[in-house]
Amino acid sequence: MERDLGITEEQANARLASEERATAAQTTLSGQLGDDSYAGAWLNQDASKLTVATTDSAEAAAIESQGAQPVVVERTLVQLNDIMTKLDQTPKTARSGAALWYVDVTSNKVAVQAATVEAAETLVKESGVDGDAVTVSATTERPTPYMDIIGGSPYYIGSSRCSIGFAVTKGSTPGFVTAGHCGRAGNSTSNPSGSFQGSSFPSNDYAWVATPGHTPRPYVRGSGGALVTVRGSTQAVVGSSVCRSGSTTGWRCGTIQQHNATVTYPQGTVNGLTRTSVCAEPGDSGGSFISGGQAQGVTSGGSGNCSSGGTTYHQPVNEILSAYGLSLTVA
Repeated sequence: MERDLGITEEQANARLASEERATAAQTTLSGQLGDDSYAGAWLNQDASKLTVATTDSAEAAAIESQGAQPVVVERTLVQLNDIMTKLDQTPKTARSGAALWYVDVTSNKVAVQAATVEAAETLVKESGVDGDAVTVSATTERPTPYMDIIGGSPYYIGSSRCSIGFAVTKGSTPGFVTAGHCGRAGNSTSNPSGSFQGSSFPSNDYAWVATPGHTPRPYVRGSGGALVTVRGSTQAVVGSSVCRSGSTTGWRCGTIQQHNATVTYPQGTVNGLTRTSVCAEPGDSGGSFISGGQAQGVTSGGSGNCSSGGTTYHQPVNEILSAYGLSLTVA
């Protein structure tokens, strides 16, 4: 806080104490005033004064009793949130032209911002909301999600979790490779958000997920959170050391035992795998295998665990890149 807000330690402590009091007052008053009159609350710049908005002037004394400054406004917070809901439900073609919209309790309106005022006005018009309750303005903001695609990180398919293998691109579309048993083509992912574009399992155990809006990085999560740089995908010889990164057991190492192994899983036979002495556990599926700086493959399956040791198989990455026409993200 001292660094980012440009305040002293004493000012930071005073601010935190004031914010704690304001939170307690806001909680009390929002319940006391109720949906019929409560219209939001805000602190001034140094957090020394809390303002509480209401549509009922008779509530002023109650607000002052909590040490807050009352202000009488036209719309309740419920009404403002209803406007937001209508904007959120407007057809995508209208929403895509706006950068952001939000409830601005200080103005008692909903603010809509876009690259141009005209684009913001289009969203308001298409939504059918009361134009008097909305402000429109141009902004230079272009929101994007701050999520890098890094090997070994988790991702989710509904309630299931797998691991990212390696960051890739297909043309200008970013994404990652992973295990085919993690999802089928068309399945959606979250954290990062994306969708399976192709998947093969059994026979093979590979897939790729497109993640528009995210940034592919030439890294794999290594020991202690350090990043291991991906520099290529040359296959290592039998006996080489190899390490695996996954979202359950992290960074684990061993050696390559054999290439071109065929494995029979309960779901069917998978061929063309590489057998290693690296351990793995559920949730590590799809994660990165890397030898030095060379990407090797994505975790398929195995036996044992990381408590007692085990054997793990990976699907060679070059086969995945070739199957889907992907480019590995390298440094």
